[in-house]
Amino acid sequence: MLNADQVSNLSRVLPFFLSLLLIPLAWVGALNGGWTVILLPIATWYLFSGLDAVLGLNTENADPEIGDEHLQTYALVTKLWAPLQFLMLFGLIYYVPRAEHLGTLESIVLFFGVGVITGTVGINYSHELMHQKNKFERWLGDILLAMVLYSHFRSEHMLVHHRYVGTPRDAVTARYNEGFHRFFPRVLKQSWHSAFAAEKAMLARKDAEWTDTSNPFFRYWALQGVMLLLAVLLSGWAGLGLFILQAFVAIWQLELVNYVEHYGLTRKHLGDGKYEHVQPHHSWNAAHKASNWLLINLQRHSDHHYKPDRRYPLLQNYSQAEAPQLPYGYPVMTMLASIPPLWRARMNPRVRKWREMYYPEITDWKAYNKGSNPSPR
Repeated sequence: MLNADQVSNLSRVLPFFLSLLLIPLAWVGALNGGWTVILLPIATWYLFSGLDAVLGLNTENADPEIGDEHLQTYALVTKLWAPLQFLMLFGLIYYVPRAEHLGTLESIVLFFGVGVITGTVGINYSHELMHQKNKFERWLGDILLAMVLYSHFRSEHMLVHHRYVGTPRDAVTARYNEGFHRFFPRVLKQSWHSAFAAEKAMLARKDAEWTDTSNPFFRYWALQGVMLLLAVLLSGWAGLGLFILQAFVAIWQLELVNYVEHYGLTRKHLGDGKYEHVQPHHSWNAAHKASNWLLINLQRHSDHHYKPDRRYPLLQNYSQAEAPQLPYGYPVMTMLASIPPLWRARMNPRVRKWREMYYPEITDWKAYNKGSNPSPR
């Protein structure tokens, strides 16, 4: 029998494993076809949005000093997801082109849904894994990113985004009034170049060329090549097409989240190309309970940037007085971001309020942004 403390701990851990139920949903769609092929986006976007509305916010904080040895049960979900996603993705790539009951449209819709979860869950879990010191976890993160052809996200996130968030040098900090449909193609181009440049600069500091085998881009390209080859070997051109479709949707899903996380928030320029230190108020925070279960507390993004080394169970929630708050969880906010007029109507007043709250001395933001944007080096 479990004692009271064990039951309490289990009740805190198990909700974070809900994401694993999305994998059987993918197979329900593949095996049954018809309307069931839309189950994945319905569950990921609408079910968790509904649960947020019913369950409300979770503002409780765990003790941030809890040792890593006490968090391994929480870490298990991110470790399990990588092999389970691999089996799901390539199992479906093998099965779907051969399934006579699935039409072309059903196959496309099904793999759109697969991309929703390889982006919403898979890339998010890779983000958690890449921040760990354990090499095995970092490798799992690399494998997850290779499955969506976005391996450079690790270099971009660790070497560029965390260092330059809230400044013009960070491609994925969405500018005020920048619609997502302008943001997305800009980020696709700039984030790859900034990631490669960051790795090249690190090698140069060791007197090595970018062609040095220690450049992680060679690992990225090799892993991605293996994934593409496997898709072709399993189902030919159809397999390759379905693989690329889910990868594109996953990247789109990731960048929707990136867009939401820092929209319109900037760090104060101190002169000489220097900016104030990253603080909790430089990221949007969301305490919505159900979507934080799905996203392993990613919505506590203010604390992630303030303390990047914290594992997800220890990420702290901040109040309105400490960090700007999103009106809804990420599932609703990413849907809003897809419709720029609705997004601006909802978020621009919040950005203006944030500016007044944290930087009342800046009265002309247009002039300030022009004057504080040193050219990237």
